Amino acid sequence: MRSRDDIRMLGRILGDVIRKENGQALFDQIEQIRRASVAHHWGEGESQGAEALDRLLASLSLPDTVRFVQSFACFSQLANIAEDHGARRALRQGRTDGGPDNLKGALAELAQRGYSPEAVAELLDKALIAPVMTAHPTEVRRHAVIDRVSAIARDLDAHDQARGPEHRARVERDLARQITILWQTRLLRATGLGVKDEIENAVTYMDRSFLRELPGLYAEWSELLGVNHPLASFLRVGSWVGGDRDGNPNVTAETLREAFRQQSRAALTYYLDELHALGGELSFSDKLTHVTEALQALADRSGDDSPQREDEPYRRSLFGMHRRLTATRYLLTGDAPTTRAPQGVVPYGSAEELAADLKTMQDSLVAEHGAVFAEGRLPRLIRAVETFGFHLATVDMRQNSDVHERVVADLLAQAGVCADYAALDEAARIELLIGELKGRRLLYSPFNAYRPETLSEYEVLKAAADMRAAYGPLAIVTYIISKTDSVSDLLEVYVLLKEVGLFHPGETASTEVQSAPLFETIADLRAAPETMRAYFSLPLIAGMLKPKGVQEVMIGYSDSNKDGSYLTSTWELHQASLRLVAVAAEAGLALQLFHGRGGAVGRGGGSSFDAILAQPEGSVRGRIRVTEQGEVVANKYADPEIGRQNLESLTAGVLLASLRAPRKGPPPRDAFAPIMSELSAEAMRAYRDLVYETPGFLEFFRAATPISEIADLKIGSRPASRTTSARIEDLRAIPWVFSWAQARMMLPGWYGFSAAVEATKAPMSQLKEMAKAWPVFATALANMEMVLAKSDMAIAQHYADLVPDRALAQSIFGRIGDRWQATHDLLLEITDQPRLLESNPTLQAAIRGRAPYIDPLNHLQVELIRRRRGGDDDTLVRTGIHLTINGVAAGLRNTG
Repeated sequence: MRSRDDIRMLGRILGDVIRKENGQALFDQIEQIRRASVAHHWGEGESQGAEALDRLLASLSLPDTVRFVQSFACFSQLANIAEDHGARRALRQGRTDGGPDNLKGALAELAQRGYSPEAVAELLDKALIAPVMTAHPTEVRRHAVIDRVSAIARDLDAHDQARGPEHRARVERDLARQITILWQTRLLRATGLGVKDEIENAVTYMDRSFLRELPGLYAEWSELLGVNHPLASFLRVGSWVGGDRDGNPNVTAETLREAFRQQSRAALTYYLDELHALGGELSFSDKLTHVTEALQALADRSGDDSPQREDEPYRRSLFGMHRRLTATRYLLTGDAPTTRAPQGVVPYGSAEELAADLKTMQDSLVAEHGAVFAEGRLPRLIRAVETFGFHLATVDMRQNSDVHERVVADLLAQAGVCADYAALDEAARIELLIGELKGRRLLYSPFNAYRPETLSEYEVLKAAADMRAAYGPLAIVTYIISKTDSVSDLLEVYVLLKEVGLFHPGETASTEVQSAPLFETIADLRAAPETMRAYFSLPLIAGMLKPKGVQEVMIGYSDSNKDGSYLTSTWELHQASLRLVAVAAEAGLALQLFHGRGGAVGRGGGSSFDAILAQPEGSVRGRIRVTEQGEVVANKYADPEIGRQNLESLTAGVLLASLRAPRKGPPPRDAFAPIMSELSAEAMRAYRDLVYETPGFLEFFRAATPISEIADLKIGSRPASRTTSARIEDLRAIPWVFSWAQARMMLPGWYGFSAAVEATKAPMSQLKEMAKAWPVFATALANMEMVLAKSDMAIAQHYADLVPDRALAQSIFGRIGDRWQATHDLLLEITDQPRLLESNPTLQAAIRGRAPYIDPLNHLQVELIRRRRGGDDDTLVRTGIHLTINGVAAGLRNTG
């Protein structure tokens, strides 16, 4: 059964549920609208279909509107499930689309390039690949809805594997049950998400698709590589949830502690369950077999005095390990044991201690019984402990550089060191900060009266030190500095880390947590190489970084796009990456890039695999971190099988980008970079002319998109803006991109491109060559093509009609519409296609199939917004708007 058949089946069951739960009249009404929309979109009497659709939508009462919107939103969820199920089915049958985006395919390609499995393993031994979960608010679905999605997905799997008609009928009855629950489940959150909720959500995905899946993946990869030593645990999960304070006053010292409690609870509970399961397996009797001396010693000190296990050394060892780990869980999470724990049990001091005990068991099994025990539950558990420790995920600290400046200024003033730090120029700041980092004196005193912000930040840093001490050195490794534009921004963080013992001062300094800049705007990206060159030139910093040899730098896709256009952001990120690699190499360091990508193309979205292959040569080298944000987290990691595929795809991309084929002749970049630079400059000029220099554009944006309605959605703990300013510069990139997506203009993902091509007068033959031969340009075009396919200027016109100033609306939307058409036509010409996504028929069919279910939601959203902005305060109006946002986001998928 293909995905389209799955969609039809799920749609039929949803229709049956609606008829049963709400009556034939509502079903007939919804079905009429559905048929009219399908006719309009699929060419069966297109004009008549449009008229019929408009007439039917206009006839809906407010309660019927809300119920209709819910039905189409539910259908969008079901379509997503069916598409994901199709992907899982293809994986099981060994079919993958799009090339070597799995390890087997990557190894085959690398073999053709001349790389042996040993060379690949050598790279992975030094690698770090880390998807980093964030709580950025673009996931509009409640957790209850995501749970139903998982249940329906399981039923589809069972339907595929049904053993005949009767079994299939039982599965369909359960599908009807699950879809009934989904239909009667409130799609919208009644209250806003708190940071604790976001932590819980993130831990669910970590548990489901990392903790339980990675050990098995490592085993498969080791077998595939066929090398004689185990692979290093190079793939790790990271998180910002609970540690990202940038613009979010709700993240505090307590939320950081709560993040680790919840993460540790998931990891330790899993380990305890696995120890229990191993106890059921390893029933060896010492009357029948031998054990190593180390294993016998482990059993003897277990404290297990049960006569039933007297001759079972492995079970006795596991008993003692289980008791110690139970005590560890109580110590780290506060969870009391389910049975009374004996007094005097010593908790594990570290995950390494637990791993050592487990390895003692495995060594004994392998020594006495052979290599068959090099596989199975025990080695998978050892891998899990080595990978996830007691912390599960490495949590990044993040804060804005402006906050650090104020806090350091307060500490310096209160300590009598510098009365007005903010008044110092950059050179004076660096001199002062370096002096503080060489000396052992602390600035903080509990007897001084600090600003509340200073006290809050100090408490967070103290909590960070406590978390590293409790959960291990991998619990917190990096401190990200938003809005980095100077060397002093990096040094200020070390001054703060010194206050809590995480930076060790002196002429030869060291740090337990690395200060890592985040370069976000176009100007900051351009200045980044010189900023880092000046930073690396400081003797104290050079000496501190030399032992590890790696400096992490984060680059931001979202704000650079909002600042200068999609094409310019793409190119400036590429240029900055190359230059930063060179600057680090000059300092004798390796560069580890952290890519701050979002879900939407306007925030760096698109295929992670393709994006990694498009990275500049020499910028990956086996080490990369990538943010996973909002709805993308659920799309990638809610289903374990899809999660495994995404982790494998990420790894394959890193390998292929790191071990490139020997080049014959100059790289494409040498020929294409001048054209791309010119295109980038012209794209930025056109984009900024519209967004920042056109009078009334902000008024147009706020009226022609549901930005104010999105701000009311209870989808995250962060405010929509970092400040109270209404300027576009101060608006977060997430609501900026999300709003344009809802209005179907998708402007951040394409605007500026056509003006750039026209202004540069680049030969079409050369643009076509760039699209075929250069991954940077090809990936940018592919992402723009997807955005254009999901946009709809006819629907966007309805949103533009919401602008009170008709002349302003006509002027600005006219420019947007003309540029959309020009971009559409140029992209097809460059890629030699008759229509969008012709070369990607799967995505083309998916978007085309969804349009009849998304577009009516847009029409109703516009009308409901018009009513609300006109003063209609009916609760159903607000509910209807939020349901349409939910449904459109689900239908378009990567909109945030």
